Amino acid sequence: MTLNRRHFLQVTAGATAAGVVGFPHIASSAGTKKVVVIGGGTGGATAAKYLRMADPSIEVTLIEAEEYHYTCYLSNEVLSGDRKLESIKVAYDGLKKHGINVVKAKATAIDGDAKKVTVDTGDTFIYDRLIVSPGVSLDYSKIEGYSAEAAQKIPHAWKAGEQTKILRSQLEAMKDGGTVIISAPPNPFRCPPGPYERASQVAHYLKQHKPKSKVLILDSKDKFSKQGLFTQGWTDLYGYGTDNSMIEWVPAAEGGKVISADAGNMQIIAGDLEDEHTADVINIIPPQKAGQIALDAGLADESGWCPVNKKTFESSLIPNIHVIGDACIATKMPKSGYAANSQGKVVAVAVAAALSGKEMVEPSYVNTCYSIIGEDYGISVAAVYRLDGDVIAPVKGAGGLTPKDATAEHRKREVQFAYSWYDNIVQDSFN
Repeated sequence: MTLNRRHFLQVTAGATAAGVVGFPHIASSAGTKKVVVIGGGTGGATAAKYLRMADPSIEVTLIEAEEYHYTCYLSNEVLSGDRKLESIKVAYDGLKKHGINVVKAKATAIDGDAKKVTVDTGDTFIYDRLIVSPGVSLDYSKIEGYSAEAAQKIPHAWKAGEQTKILRSQLEAMKDGGTVIISAPPNPFRCPPGPYERASQVAHYLKQHKPKSKVLILDSKDKFSKQGLFTQGWTDLYGYGTDNSMIEWVPAAEGGKVISADAGNMQIIAGDLEDEHTADVINIIPPQKAGQIALDAGLADESGWCPVNKKTFESSLIPNIHVIGDACIATKMPKSGYAANSQGKVVAVAVAAALSGKEMVEPSYVNTCYSIIGEDYGISVAAVYRLDGDVIAPVKGAGGLTPKDATAEHRKREVQFAYSWYDNIVQDSFN
């Protein structure tokens, strides 16, 4: 399949991934089959919905601890004030209309031998196939002094919702001339461009309301996703590389890796030389691994992530359980919302096929990621993936990056594409 970047973005901004990769209907064999889905984020919601579309005879139960889902994508705009938190709040009523049994509870245990899921109310759910889309867990232990309690003062805001509100209120309260520190984690982690879009959106807010302030990015890496496009945007909008830059980036090689945090004194220690940094607002995004239920169930290997069959996303460690989204090892496919959406569709076909005794069709996968750097200034990356052996690999010539020589009008359109993409992925996943 050959799909140039311009056409790809037009398709994915205004349509679902299913329109790109196709989605077959699979009729079930006799007998009611039960599928349980753990996790009501983008991956789990998409899998549940598309499984019912593939075979309406399958009984699908979605287990999710929260009453509402707040999308991580576009949540950084809440920090800049360009978007209200309520605008990224999603209910599960749309999934219920598809005949999905939505259970508000926290999954606490998975018994792979008995094919049973237990939740915090004590109820149990029997399955023929289980889909686990647990997102990530934050590994506070990697940063001395950081914890879930400390995150109330030094927020991570890597799960949208209450943490987003805390970080936004701190930005509003800080004085002009203050410093905001953002600590970016090592690979792999959820949403690779996210910390740098966040720095951009925070700088966007400061430029308008607190122009004497600055953002300091302390990074555990020496390079990052879409780096050339981000630094170009920072140069155009925030004076990056000058003495008056609103954004400074410190890579790991220059002392950027955060070692410890002191929430009481709003101070962090970073780098081999243990440099001290004090700030008015500190946003530590800690190292990550698979969601806790996946770890507890033994679905993750020593890496902290879940190995899977790349064609079906069935766990390599426990049969009849499929793991999708941020928690799984999807080789060259990033941990992103759109990747989770694409994987949700693939696993829906795989599970429906397995339960009907049919062969799984050859899958395709899609990812698109937009980042808004400032007013009328957007960038994106897009790719189509195919299975190459045991590797999910990008298709050469399908997708690509925003050109560095893009016009102002092009970058403005990227922002509008981002908003269109957001509306469509929410509609596609949750309604």
